[in-house]
Amino acid sequence: MITETQLTAIQTYALQKLAHDHSGHGRDHLQRVNRLARRLAKAEGANLNLTLAAAWLHDVIDDKLMADSAKAHQDLIDQLNAQNVTAADQTAIFAIIDHMSFSKSFNGPQKLSLEGQVVQDADRLDAIGAIGIARALYYSGHVGEKIYDPAIAPREHMTREQYRHQPGTAINHFYEKLFKLAALMNTDTAKALAAHRTAVMHEFVDQFKAEWTADDKA
Repeated sequence: MITETQLTAIQTYALQKLAHDHSGHGRDHLQRVNRLARRLAKAEGANLNLTLAAAWLHDVIDDKLMADSAKAHQDLIDQLNAQNVTAADQTAIFAIIDHMSFSKSFNGPQKLSLEGQVVQDADRLDAIGAIGIARALYYSGHVGEKIYDPAIAPREHMTREQYRHQPGTAINHFYEKLFKLAALMNTDTAKALAAHRTAVMHEFVDQFKAEWTADDKA
């Protein structure tokens, strides 16, 4: 059982690790994911402290954010050992954060605990809606992608390698990932939130394209 003291230390560690992130995965993202995870965990009956621990840590070993993901993985083990987090709790945390990302789904469906499903839903909810729009544009700028190019069609089928390393456009990202996330939510609470947030994104993309071609209504 993860204690409040351990959870506080985990939170501090995660916020320090992502303090200088400029890709849309920084402290504000972690804080929003945790608020969502708390809400979903209570609604779904998940173990709250395990859920929140994984929510704080879900990006600290991500290979798209960490220059050396193997070292980040070992650093996290060392941190959890220093906080006397039990082997069982460490196994449960890594079972979540090692398998919950969208990129892992290219290898087939990932089996997650209820707590893992909650954290995955919380993370995916923060990728859609108004916040999701801002983060998508912010991340595309961060990696040097175009906002939009009508000559570049959204990719209907991608490998994990293409998803991670082949340049796209910010608007295509909505078709390639963000519009798909509502159907991938695990919990009923997340599904309800995702439906509204997805509608917000569709309205944005429709308006964006109308303005791009000067066909928007007065």
